[in-house]
Amino acid sequence: MKIYKISLAFLLFVISACNVSKDIQTPKPALPANFRDAATASDTSSIADIAWKTFFTDPVLQKLIDSAIEKNYDMQIAVKNIEASQLLLKQVKWNNVPTADLNITASSERPSNNSLDGLSISQYNLGSNHIEDYSANVSVSWEADIWGKIRNQSKSALAAYLQTIEAKKAIQTGLVATVSQGYYNLLMLDAQLDIAQSNVKLNDSTLRIIRLQYDAGQVTLLAVQQAQAQQQSAAELIPQFEQNIAIQENALRILTGELPDKIARNAILDQLPVPENLATGVPAALVSHRPDVKGYEEALVMANANVGINKAAMYPALRITASGGVNSFKASNWFNIPSSLFGIVAGSVVQPLLDHKELSTQYKVTEVEREKTVLQFRQSVLNAVGEVSDALVKIEKLKQQQTIAAGRVSTLQRATSNASLLFKNGMANYLEVITAQSNVLQGELELASIKRDELSAVSELYRSLGGGWK
Repeated sequence: MKIYKISLAFLLFVISACNVSKDIQTPKPALPANFRDAATASDTSSIADIAWKTFFTDPVLQKLIDSAIEKNYDMQIAVKNIEASQLLLKQVKWNNVPTADLNITASSERPSNNSLDGLSISQYNLGSNHIEDYSANVSVSWEADIWGKIRNQSKSALAAYLQTIEAKKAIQTGLVATVSQGYYNLLMLDAQLDIAQSNVKLNDSTLRIIRLQYDAGQVTLLAVQQAQAQQQSAAELIPQFEQNIAIQENALRILTGELPDKIARNAILDQLPVPENLATGVPAALVSHRPDVKGYEEALVMANANVGINKAAMYPALRITASGGVNSFKASNWFNIPSSLFGIVAGSVVQPLLDHKELSTQYKVTEVEREKTVLQFRQSVLNAVGEVSDALVKIEKLKQQQTIAAGRVSTLQRATSNASLLFKNGMANYLEVITAQSNVLQGELELASIKRDELSAVSELYRSLGGGWK
């Protein structure tokens, strides 16, 4: 009966030892019921669930994004990281398998006549003053996973593998947003180039009229110079926009893994619609949609596993070793079986002593690292909610700006037309015409910029909700 109690106590000890450290579960961050400035409060659907090819319908943009996902070097590196972590995951599964080594040795020693070995040779009359030893054996070693060290190593390797997958998704969401925003910027530059070229033509017409009036003595040379300066100011914008277009094209081509070159396109900025009723879902969905947040979840799993591994290192290790083969002190008898056969089986318990303080410190460090990972997870969720809220307010306020700017441009265009008519009929001076043309140029350029910002804000909302990796 007493033996039964000891066995039961030992069994309970082993069971309790299987989990030497307590895992911290993924915390539930304090999240609002809805995003700030969200249009609807009850809709749980999100644009993050929409595949990027459905969300972005422009054929040229789709081609650019598709090329970036396939050829972008950051994406290719991410794929290689996945391959490397997958190999490590497969390798760690072998940690429960005993290690085996084949050893073949042959040695010859000529000991001193006054040494113990030398005296033994002369005492036993072996007929040689050399000691020879020939051995061929297989040694096997196995460590019992009592404290869960190997199990935690497997957890850590799996979490690392899953984290590389989430990292690839995060790179893809960023690429989709960056390529789309670059494309919208390119279309804005196209529109601004057209605006500048149209304004130069308008200024040319005004300059010709003023020169005719100057020749007729109706205006001074100052009027001609100011009109010419206005025309040159508009003309100066053309090479600037052409330069920016080339740089943006190069940047997009590099993002897509291609050499810098032109990008063929047919879309016009004004014809691109800004999506309405952009569903954001609920903030709680960010944890499952955002790859970076999911990556921190896997990092917490790894941190838990590292705590368990370092805790287990402080406990005794049970190791079983076995070795067997053939051994002989004469080469002629080396493989004389069964006489040369030998075998050894041993068990050992190794308890760290002098390095226990170092192991204890390392264990405490991993606990601190785990706490840091929890904070990083909470921070990632908080940043994600902030990014969504920022994108929502941008979309809403840019929509209001666009309405005001469009009305202002319409007013300025009518004013420019009226100023030209009045000037031709001698009812307005040249300064009023120049001022009207300058104002309409700046207004149209600003309107194109606002339209680009609107489309970019939609892309940013899509990314911040976790869209783009599907």
